[in-house]
Amino acid sequence: MTSFGFGRELVDRAEGAYLTLRDGRRILDLTGGVGVLNHGHNHPRIVEARRRFAERQRMEVHKTYFSPYLAALGHNLAQLLPGDLSMSFLPNSGAEAVEGAVKLAYKYHGGRRGTILRADCGFHGKLLASGGLTGQPHFNFPTIPGIVPFAYGDLNSVRSAIDDNPDDVYALIVEPFSASTIQWCDESFLRGVRELCDQHDIVLIFDEIYTGWGKTGSLFYFMRYPGLIPDVLTTSKSFGGGKSSISAFVARKPVFRRAYDNLTDALLQSTSTTYYGMGEECVTAIEAMNVVVEDDYPARARELERVLEPALNRLAKEYPDAVGRVAGAGALWGVQIEGGPKVLDLVSRLAPGGVARDPRFKAKLVTSAVVNALYRDHDIFTYYALNGRNPLIIGPSLVTDPADVQRGVDALGQVLDQGLTRLVSRFVAQKMGSLW
Repeated sequence: MTSFGFGRELVDRAEGAYLTLRDGRRILDLTGGVGVLNHGHNHPRIVEARRRFAERQRMEVHKTYFSPYLAALGHNLAQLLPGDLSMSFLPNSGAEAVEGAVKLAYKYHGGRRGTILRADCGFHGKLLASGGLTGQPHFNFPTIPGIVPFAYGDLNSVRSAIDDNPDDVYALIVEPFSASTIQWCDESFLRGVRELCDQHDIVLIFDEIYTGWGKTGSLFYFMRYPGLIPDVLTTSKSFGGGKSSISAFVARKPVFRRAYDNLTDALLQSTSTTYYGMGEECVTAIEAMNVVVEDDYPARARELERVLEPALNRLAKEYPDAVGRVAGAGALWGVQIEGGPKVLDLVSRLAPGGVARDPRFKAKLVTSAVVNALYRDHDIFTYYALNGRNPLIIGPSLVTDPADVQRGVDALGQVLDQGLTRLVSRFVAQKMGSLW
């Protein structure tokens, strides 16, 4: 992090879309907290809700008492989500939400099925099960059995995976919009998957941990397609308003009832025990949801898209040797930085073993050089996706002024105008010396 990022600098305060460093620099944060900060830093309504909860000494955790906060949050989720997506479980993290959803799907079939389908590019977390369900290359930890990949967005690939053992698939998990690779499933694929899952009684899980709560221009990405409803939805990141670690997986009532609606199995989810209630987290999420609805965050994302889409596509035309694919939706966009000096091939061969083994080293180095120049020269904070092809991400919070987003894109143009060779040379001199 200290070689490719800004890990030695200290932030004094953060508000809205801006960071103020200890040295007084004011940084425009276009990372959106990697999905956490749809509300920006320290949204006043969310901070106030947490202050009230603490000041009034409300009860945090006690599973033998009724939790009005848990009940209200579950109710509000059911009101906002389509169809009968109404039964919520509330873990801490997105990876836990994924694992809970998978447990639910497995229990729905009583353990009689053993195969789960996941996309080849999916990212679902880093726990043992969620890590196995992640399609990105990583260390081969032990994981749950029966994981079978399919090609993202390819309905024939899904159909083929099901046909190999049609009576053994208990779940299919997919991100309607892949935030780590900036690609998405079209409507025909999602509706086709829904039809296949209905046909074979497979639990369909939509992972919208990153893309929920307005980020891509609709409340959740799948909700742009009326009548399309998964059996389970996962959410996290901005669900906690940037202040609370809370996630949810929300199931359709028939799926939940078949799995857990009996005295023997009702407590099989871990969320029924230690942190049952999570009072302050629930209060935070309730207020975060209120802000999303009342301030129409999907509309804010669409407003930012009207700035980002034409401006980024213009950069791709102006700098074809540096910018490849540009793609995104709402306030989540990726810019593929390509090319770079040939000397990088030599650098890759001479770099320390751990670095040299990374097949994406060159792309990461070039993109990091661009990130570095934006930060050092223009006080603009961006990042590159750690997974997939490592695009430069521009994913501003939904409280960001469109004029600030335009300033960020203009700065990116000024950086690219320097040429990738100069950017990389500077970055290597500043950052990479400690690696050799």
